[in-house]
Parts: sequence; structure tokens; C-alpha cells
Amino acid sequence: MTEPAWRALFREADFRRLWTAGLCVFVVRWLETLAIGVFAYNATGSAFVVAMLLMLRILPMGLFGAFLGAVAERMDRRAALLAVILSQVATSAAVALLALAGAVEVWHLALASFMNGIAWASDNPVRRAMIGQVAGLARMGVAMSVDVGTNNASRMAGPVLGGAVLAAIGLDGAFMLSVLLYIPAVVAVLRLPATPPARETAAPPVLASIAEGFGFLRREPRLVGTLLVTLLFNLFGWPFTAMIPVLGQDRLGLGPTGIGILASMDGIGAFLGAVAIALLARPGQYRAIYLGGTALYFAMLTVFALSRDPLLAGAALMLTGLGGAGFAIMQPTLVFLATPPEMRSRVLGLLSVCIGLGPAGFLLLGGLAELLGASAATAAMGLCGLAALALARPWWRRI
Repeated sequence: MTEPAWRALFREADFRRLWTAGLCVFVVRWLETLAIGVFAYNATGSAFVVAMLLMLRILPMGLFGAFLGAVAERMDRRAALLAVILSQVATSAAVALLALAGAVEVWHLALASFMNGIAWASDNPVRRAMIGQVAGLARMGVAMSVDVGTNNASRMAGPVLGGAVLAAIGLDGAFMLSVLLYIPAVVAVLRLPATPPARETAAPPVLASIAEGFGFLRREPRLVGTLLVTLLFNLFGWPFTAMIPVLGQDRLGLGPTGIGILASMDGIGAFLGAVAIALLARPGQYRAIYLGGTALYFAMLTVFALSRDPLLAGAALMLTGLGGAGFAIMQPTLVFLATPPEMRSRVLGLLSVCIGLGPAGFLLLGGLAELLGASAATAAMGLCGLAALALARPWWRRI
């Protein structure tokens, strides 16, 4: 009997180490996102501020994604990954100490969000590129299913942990827990072998490497369609997550623990979707999963925005997670499969740029929330996403 591909991956020590590092970072990401959102909304009463704090985690992808992709090709990726994680440890420790002293301000959280966003922007060209090297082309879809499934599982655990610790201890406890959770990630990365950059006779300057990546992208219609869908998702879909604490408190009447449980429903659906894709998906279905998942995400975030019943809201979030899993798994997989090895870090960096253009969506959602209210603004974003996806058919049909 043939061994499942996902099980074979976990037999490889380097894959397990990269997976462990990702798991720890993912849990902290969603724990801190929930804790920051609840704290900031209680401190300011502004849905716009909450949206901007999450936006600052995404902004560095647009600002630095292409640069990080070009630089990653020239570095020992293990050293780069270790530096990234240690920077996140330092940021979380600083916020924990400020909160413990009772001196934390919203601008501290904004700075911390931006700093950790820089680390997030490096994930595609550094850690996920390393996963691709370990897995190989034949197992890339399964490897991304496992990685995205892990991220989605962390979206179950992270918000619940964040809400519970925030309610029981406070912001200082949430960020101290973050520091502790990073320790296994540091250990895992230290045990990875060195990954020196490929030797080139004449490596082009960084800006020339970025320009070459854009030139390759223009010549590859499959990549153009894939990245356009990524852009639409991050403009109209992803920003709604900033409104979960706001709608959970104001529209559904939930406290920090209840909001944490509500936010975890998205992760439950995404985890189940990732498991199903890992076990059942075939390469010929990748485009349909990518596009269908994106459409489902837009539709269900609209239902969530209009829900007044916590059970209906939770069910809608579970389905956004299911659709988001299809999008998130196939996004790097389609890019990786359509790109030759020597261009992957650069193109994955450009993928981070498309993700990082999402702050425009956060600004739009935050402004609409101030004018129309969080519910109407979020529903409008979902409907706009569906319309934009339909209009983009001439491009995504080439994927």
C-alpha cells in the first residue's frame, strides 16, 4: 500500500522543523491579532483603528515583498529565518513589558504590528521557498495543504488562547505567552542545515533582480491570473477579519472569550478544508479550488456581516474558512508550479507584494465602517469582491 504523501513529508526531519517553526509563528500571529483588536477597540471605540492595526501587519508585504524576495536568493535562508523569528520575539517581549508596566498605548501596538508584518512578508520567499525545496514539485500541493492547514488550525487555537488570556490576565499575559510560544520555533530553525545561496557567476543587483521578476511575470499569463485573484482577495476579502472583534462585541453582544471562540470558527472551517484538499485534490482541480474558494469566501463574509445570531455568524465564518483554505493553499502552489526554480524567490516575493496591497482594502473598509457602520461596510466589501471576481474572468480563465 502506497504511503500518503503527507505522511512521507513528516518523515523528513527538515520538513518537520520548517512545519514546527510555521506552527509557532501562526499561533502567535492569530493570538496577538485577536488580543490587539479587542484591546484597541475597548481603548478607542473605533472600528477604523482596529482595521488600521491589522492593516499594518499586511502593509510591509506591499512595501518590501519584492525586495525581500530578491534578497532571499542571496542569503542563507536558515540564517534569514532565524533572524526573522528572533525579531518577532523581541517585538512581543517589548509589548509584554510595556503592558506589564501599564504603559502600553495604541501606537505601541501599531508599531509592533508593522514590525511583525515585516517578518510575515518574508514567509513566502524564505520559509515557504525552503518547504518547496524539501518537498519537490510533485509534493508541493500536499506540502502547501499541510502548511496552510497548520495555519488554519492555529486560527482555531490562537484566537481562543488570546481571548481567554486577555480576559483572565490582560494584554501582558497574551504577549508573554507569545514569547514562550516562539521558543520551539527558534529551536527548530537552529536544527535546520545551512542553506547557502546558489553560486552565480555574476549576480545582478537587487533592483535588477526585481525588474527581471516583473518581466517574467508579464510573459506568463497563468501567473498574471493567479496574482490578480490574490489581489482581489486581499482587497475585498481579507480585511473583514479586522471587523470580527467589532461585530462580535457590538452586533452579537459577546465578550473577549466569546469573540475568541467566534474568531476560531474561521480556522475550524479552514482546517477541515485543508485536510480535504490534502487528501482528495488532484492537480487538474487546482484552478477550480482556487476560484471556487475565493467566491465562497466573499459570499460567506457577507452573510457573517449581516448575521445577528452567534450560531449563524459562526457557521458563516466556518464556511469562509473552508473557502479561504482553497484560496490559501492554491495561491502559492499555482505560483510555485508555474515558475522555474531560479525565479521562485523573486516571484514569491511579488506574491507577497500582491498580498501587501491589501492595506488599501483595510483603509476602504475602515472608512466605510465609520460612515455606514461595521456591518454594512463589511457586507459591501463581500459583494464588491464577488463582482470584481466576475469581471476579472478574462484573466483568471488562463490559470
